[in-house]
Amino acid sequence: MDKQLPLRTKVYIDGYNLYYGCLKGSPFKWLDIYRLFKDEILPSITVVNSQSKPLSIVLCNESSVSFFTAKILGNAASSPDSVSSQARYHQALKNLYPNEVSIVEGYYSINKVSARKVSDVDSSIKPKDCSDVIIWKMEEKQSDVNLALHAYHDAIVGNIDHAVFVTNDTDISPALKMIKENTSVFVGVVVPVRNPEERRANAELTKYADWKRTHINQDELERSQLPRVISGRRKATEKPDSWYANPDKLNEIIELAKPVCGGRSKVFKWLEKANPHMQGQYPIKLLQTNEGAELVLAYVKNWISDLKNN
Repeated sequence: MDKQLPLRTKVYIDGYNLYYGCLKGSPFKWLDIYRLFKDEILPSITVVNSQSKPLSIVLCNESSVSFFTAKILGNAASSPDSVSSQARYHQALKNLYPNEVSIVEGYYSINKVSARKVSDVDSSIKPKDCSDVIIWKMEEKQSDVNLALHAYHDAIVGNIDHAVFVTNDTDISPALKMIKENTSVFVGVVVPVRNPEERRANAELTKYADWKRTHINQDELERSQLPRVISGRRKATEKPDSWYANPDKLNEIIELAKPVCGGRSKVFKWLEKANPHMQGQYPIKLLQTNEGAELVLAYVKNWISDLKNN
């Protein structure tokens, strides 16, 4: 393999790790995973050959970003719209990147199991001396196996020169080890957390990596958001309202402004434009903070009041 040519690169994302490490509780769930790596992550790293010369990187044309995930179970979802919101997100990625992004699904299992309960009296009591309780145990199945097999297959058949793993799960480390032992493919690890101090890169993974990135910046996530509406063959897919910051305030603003603006889509067009009455800021961005959301809501209420009085 000629290492002077651009390294044919594929990215393998552990969706569970990415969500809980970077996205849960944030307004960045509508994430453009392709753009995040093409424009933000990969340009930030350097891969060198045995002579310490930097090598250029190019994403593969087909399935350059593989996203390993599982459909949320409705009877275990934390929010009423969790299932539909996830489905919208997956459809948005498929519509926007039919060739570049591949979504590989495992599944969730949920079962009643017996587990040892931590003592309410003394948490230092050993598990063997604690009582049993019946709990619901939900597990994501096949995602880590799918990720490992896809990456190893791509490496062993010569589809790639460079594999980027987005995970901090040590279950994947045997795949990295086998790739390094059996191929000349370069390996990189991106730990999907926003704050590297909260969770450090796992040594079992990084010991097989040619490079590592310990976190993904919040600014990178914010710059890598999908368009609010993505057209499709049958119908457009729109970002769920619950995935915005301050969704309750957003919905209140939408309902107040719809009669004035002429419909929901026109409200969003107004929100997405710089507003001279808000020091040139974008109302949709102001909604990311409680203070900003209150400012936008107050402006809309005053605007409507002025229209009624005039």
